[in-house]
Amino acid sequence: MKSLPPDVKPYHRTPDFDESGIPPALLDDHATKPGVWGRIVVDSGMLLLTFAESGEAVTLRAGDTGIIAPEERHRVRAEGSVVFHVEFCR
Repeated sequence: MKSLPPDVKPYHRTPDFDESGIPPALLDDHATKPGVWGRIVVDSGMLLLTFAESGEAVTLRAGDTGIIAPEERHRVRAEGSVVFHVEFCR
């Protein structure tokens, strides 16, 4: 899994989402803006993170983080009960 570059810092955090409250835009392919990294933090349960270009799918479990590079198309899907949030970094 990727890691954030050392020079980027968080500037915004979403509220917590659970399996019944994931915004529809996150379930379809979407991307961050130029220069913006995403960090998905899973607090409980499991979340499937799929990268559109490669088709790679990563299961994130409680305590895991998923890193999204700027403009990288991806989507998420709950794997049962889950609580997670997204941090945006630049």
